[in-house]
Amino acid sequence: MTINVPENYTYLDWAATAPLCEEAAEAMAPYLAPGLANIAFGMNANSLHAPGRAAFEAMELARREIARDLGCSRPSEIIFTSGATEADNAALFGIAHASGKGSGRIITTAVEHEAVLEPARELAREGYDVVYLKPDRAGFITPEALEEALDDNTVLVSVQAANSEIGAIHPIARLAALAHAHGALFHTDATQALGKVPLDMTELGVDAASFSAHKIGGPKGIGALYLKARTPFRAQMLGGGQEEGRRSTTQNACGIAGFAAACHVAVENEQAESDRQRVLRDALYAKLEKMDGIRPTLVVPAGSVDYLSNIVHAIARDYESETLVLRLDMAGFGVSGGSACASHSLEPSHVLRAIGLTADEAYGALRVSIGRYTTADDIDRFACALATCL
Repeated sequence: MTINVPENYTYLDWAATAPLCEEAAEAMAPYLAPGLANIAFGMNANSLHAPGRAAFEAMELARREIARDLGCSRPSEIIFTSGATEADNAALFGIAHASGKGSGRIITTAVEHEAVLEPARELAREGYDVVYLKPDRAGFITPEALEEALDDNTVLVSVQAANSEIGAIHPIARLAALAHAHGALFHTDATQALGKVPLDMTELGVDAASFSAHKIGGPKGIGALYLKARTPFRAQMLGGGQEEGRRSTTQNACGIAGFAAACHVAVENEQAESDRQRVLRDALYAKLEKMDGIRPTLVVPAGSVDYLSNIVHAIARDYESETLVLRLDMAGFGVSGGSACASHSLEPSHVLRAIGLTADEAYGALRVSIGRYTTADDIDRFACALATCL
């Protein structure tokens, strides 16, 4: 099958997924060797024979590397999953069900990814008291908002580390401390934050966190749930008892190797890349402010570290975002109207509605997200193409 993507196509949708990085591809290559050559790396990590033991040792090495890069206190706090959606589901259901409080309070936010919102709705149907915190107009979940919602019957608080649409970075350490002061556990969906902001699980003080490899240049179909040691948790996938009984299924050793490599380079380059991308972000926002028919969704001051360095969000007047996305695609630029997981929905973004935009405004959303291979020339050419489309 041949996919016709122009050779000079400019990809600006890194928040949806990142291209596979060289380091991950290199780490995965031995696992993809065909035939008998695959025995050296690609076997079942739970088998007792020599090839199985080799796969197990490689997997555990990757676990140790990821745990080190994420500031975990021990490697066993990393549970490999199929991605962040599974990790989010496992965190909410696993912690809530282990609490034994079938009518306890669950606090999350109105701007979470659907991988958190849908489990929260299901927990509400089970009888839990689910509360959704609203952000302020700048897109932030404040400690004051959480303090007002907490009570002594709160089981779990789940607040994303950074928003995938508007890029707002939330004060996770302060929010986690508030939750703990009321006896509640704290989970964060850190999918968009990894590689963009410093993440140290011990310093943040969270009890659980979700990650996905493909957002940082790793392969799709692999992620992780950080679960702090001794955190009450009921496994959601039962079977052979892998991952110390917390997530049964044969582990994706190839994906895990790619995840570890991508995670290491993302964490290692986080400061330098964030500084570089922030310059590109600010340059594009400055161009948007001078352009007729479009405006930045939020006021993001130049140099701001309160928003992700790789996301630019704007509202196009008198346009539906799908039209603009397709016109830009025809011009050779890949962008989005918001979260890729909701790209086929006809409803306006719940994130934009939560920060006070009207439905008509939200329908004109445009998200540009940049990454490791994005250049200043890419930004200049995109701005020209956008002006032409408008």
